[in-house]
Amino acid sequence: MQRKKLVRITTVPLSLEKLLEGQLSYISTYFEAIAISSEEERLKVFAQKEGLRYFPLNLTRKITPLKDIIAVIKLYKFLKKEKPAIVHTHTPKAGIVGMMAAWLAGIPNRLHTVAGLPLMEAKGFKRKLLNSVEKLTYRFATRVYPNSKGLYDFIIAEKFTTPSKLSIIGKGSSNGIDTTYFNPLHYSENDKTTLRNELKIPKNHFLYIFVGRLVKDKGINELITAFSKLAETNDRVSLLLVGPFENDLDPLKNETIRTIEDHSSIYPVGYQNDVRPYFAIADALVFPSYREGFPNVVMQAGAMGLPSIVTDINGCNEIIQQGINGLIIPPKNEEALLESMQKLATNQKLYNELMSSSRQVIVENYNRKEVWEALLKEYRKMCKK
Repeated sequence: MQRKKLVRITTVPLSLEKLLEGQLSYISTYFEAIAISSEEERLKVFAQKEGLRYFPLNLTRKITPLKDIIAVIKLYKFLKKEKPAIVHTHTPKAGIVGMMAAWLAGIPNRLHTVAGLPLMEAKGFKRKLLNSVEKLTYRFATRVYPNSKGLYDFIIAEKFTTPSKLSIIGKGSSNGIDTTYFNPLHYSENDKTTLRNELKIPKNHFLYIFVGRLVKDKGINELITAFSKLAETNDRVSLLLVGPFENDLDPLKNETIRTIEDHSSIYPVGYQNDVRPYFAIADALVFPSYREGFPNVVMQAGAMGLPSIVTDINGCNEIIQQGINGLIIPPKNEEALLESMQKLATNQKLYNELMSSSRQVIVENYNRKEVWEALLKEYRKMCKK
């Protein structure tokens, strides 16, 4: 029997690569999956790796009405020609463009996953504009999937759509975690010593790690300030930063950037295709983000056996259980962050207790295959209607 067509759309290919890694390849066993995103060359590499068809679409992460209208028209023509059974979008810009084009093209199943809302940190006119776009996206969609309970509650509170349109896949997360791949047993003591030596991180230092974009909304300004204060009183701590700067979208304070560049115990290594070696040499994740959907980084760190310090925001406070596999602090609170970082570095008993549960919580709740199977079940159910 011929497989039905499924179109998956993200604003940039990085989201396909990292947030949905392996998922489209798995789904393509049952559906003819087509990946759509910007950056044609990178999209092509992803599609070839996953064994998929692809269609490049010029999407931007900024507010660009004219380009967005052109993208809607181009995507509408593609969807009218292909006639997929399902169009499923991720990320805000892909959401509004994809859902509008799919609605115009008469696609019966129009799905949008919410994995974080930039509008949470917007104010004034920009907030009103983003709220309106979000509501419009959900109006065009037939189903909306917030990937955490916190996002679900936020969407209801803001009256973006009705509860009947919403549901969470599994226990949350857009993709779960491959707990076989993210496993500390892949790295020997020799491997870890070699990487620490390459980065010139002292062997006896307690190493905090942050993985993600180095931007304001991830709490990097607070993290750098808190770490700098900690290092003044504790000369056996280091901070490893794994991720790119994004100075055009959500820049850090100049003072923060200078400290990152100049501090002898801060080690920025930029974007890395494989973050596992860096988790393997670290002692704890610090993730003081202002807003999230259901952060992969926190699940990855847990699967690698690391306790985490996270902020009390949706997603983070669902993965981390206070005093079980990590510590939860208020967002934008340097003092609470400093205090929790100090605790992990100096309270060996607490650290060992948190570390001993970290991997187990992830394995029991967020195994990737279970998320994929739950999503496939959802697809099949709607295609039988």
